[in-house]
Amino acid sequence: MQKREVVELSVLYRLSQAVAHRRDISALLQEVFDILEKEMGMSYGTLTLRRPDTDVFVIEAARGLTPEEHKRGQYRIGEGITGTVAKSGKAEVVPDISKDERFLSRTRSRRGRHVAFICVPIVHHRQVIGTISTDVPSADVAMLDQNLEFLRLVANLLAEAVASIREQIGEQESLKAENERLRRQLGDKYQSHNLVGNSKEMKAVYDQVAQVADSAATVLIRGETGTGKELVARAIHFGSSRRNNPFVSVNCAALPENLIESELFGHEKGSFTGAAQQRKGRFELANGGTLFLDEIGDISPAVQVRLLRVLQERSFERVGGDKLITVNVRMIAATSRNLEDAIRSGRFREDLYYRLNVFPINLPPLRERRADILLLADHFLQKYNQSYGKNLKRISTPAINMMMGYHWPGNVRELENCIERAVLTSTDEVVHGYTLPPSLQTSDATNTALLPESGASLQTMVESFEREIIIDALKRQRGIAAAVARHLQTTQRIINYRIKHLGINPQDYRQ
Repeated sequence: MQKREVVELSVLYRLSQAVAHRRDISALLQEVFDILEKEMGMSYGTLTLRRPDTDVFVIEAARGLTPEEHKRGQYRIGEGITGTVAKSGKAEVVPDISKDERFLSRTRSRRGRHVAFICVPIVHHRQVIGTISTDVPSADVAMLDQNLEFLRLVANLLAEAVASIREQIGEQESLKAENERLRRQLGDKYQSHNLVGNSKEMKAVYDQVAQVADSAATVLIRGETGTGKELVARAIHFGSSRRNNPFVSVNCAALPENLIESELFGHEKGSFTGAAQQRKGRFELANGGTLFLDEIGDISPAVQVRLLRVLQERSFERVGGDKLITVNVRMIAATSRNLEDAIRSGRFREDLYYRLNVFPINLPPLRERRADILLLADHFLQKYNQSYGKNLKRISTPAINMMMGYHWPGNVRELENCIERAVLTSTDEVVHGYTLPPSLQTSDATNTALLPESGASLQTMVESFEREIIIDALKRQRGIAAAVARHLQTTQRIINYRIKHLGINPQDYRQ
């Protein structure tokens, strides 16, 4: 008996050392079961954990089980010996598992065996968070009770570590759920029906996106800077069967020529100065998903050759490496350049052009889809209201006229920037003409000159803004001139004079 006590103390000491020094939880539990089996003859050690916010206990670590047997080990509270211990918080001893109907053998790992089974709860802050169980050779009641008491000590020793494991699992599951939620949200955001525009030009784009999305075809998106090429690329990706895999975007124009090859294909350690470690390229990172190469017309001839090979063979080597890497990547490219001119001048390979141009999509500039300007402006107004905590409700008529008359060299991106600026600078609930950038407020920029050669006069522009301010005040004050005067901190006589001079009818704004 004394020898047994010495062995137990030695085992408990080794277990406490393992708990104190092991940082890898899985390795810690395996070491615990190794010690119990070798020193105490306890085989088929199993630790179950209660999944957060459920009544299910799942095997987290086990000794002697195959991966398939491991997966089968799930118990609800009150189910089998493990579930009974989880429910009552009291240990159970089964002298012979072949003679006790409560022993479910859910893992199916002990068929035909005549052994005893001990299961004890793991309690943390008065809550059963798991169980630890083991097989022991059949023995008399006194020996089984001794094994039971020893396993209780082990459970108490492991309680803090097991609570930490459970906490980590809860965090991982929470992160996984959040990741899935964000992935769904991102997918919804970039579905083609969330691209803004009702013009016939954009409807043609939507049809093309729907046609090509769920195919493996390489797509070439063409259009001026700021027309939304990446948005269309994302709509294609999230409309395809690859939607749950990576979407990797590379702006070729933003990368120096000497770095773009490494960015796309990766590099091996020591392949060039500064390559301190191996690095995966964008093709590897996009494996199984979509790689979007923006401004493809800016890449050098040397990179064009390597890119052509990847498109043809779906394989490449990292810079400085000789190992062939095979990838499954869907390619979408975009350019604002005239690739046909680049081919004629020898700056772009013709064979690469035909590889990329399998399914071309042409995005119209904003000046060719003016019917979408107000729709886009309203969309960005809501977006930046939410971003900046503002509550702008409408765009004034002069501001609309400015936007409709402007030629938008920066396309949708420029329009978005204009609305963001207007939301930031607005002091009321309206986007006014004077909150738009100066480029929209000049007649030369808008192509709407009020005077033949020199543009609008100062007096004309001042009266235009004055008219807008008074009309907005009349709308706010329901057409009552006296209330407008108080609101604008002037006299009613002056307001009546300006209303008459500007040809405004207050009756139009009475509700």
